[in-house]
Amino acid sequence: MKRIIIKVYGNVQGVFFRYTTRKVARKIGLTGFVKNLADGSVYIEAEGTENDLKKLLEFAKKGPKYAKVENIKYEFKEAQNRYKGFDYFI
Repeated sequence: MKRIIIKVYGNVQGVFFRYTTRKVARKIGLTGFVKNLADGSVYIEAEGTENDLKKLLEFAKKGPKYAKVENIKYEFKEAQNRYKGFDYFI
């Protein structure tokens, strides 16, 4: 098990990014959360297999239909096993 931290920049708030990320993560079977940050970016933290986390990363690079992802930063870390499901926060 691994953990990934992703920060997505661009036109990524107000375009269903959090909702769609949660839907994708739950379908894959990941745990964690996604939230909007004050600087206009979206923060994602997820845990699962490295292969499944890479699927979420590929989604985050494009985002949902109306998003315009300009930049993305991410890092893999060791899992902390502290999430029960995947949710989003405001």
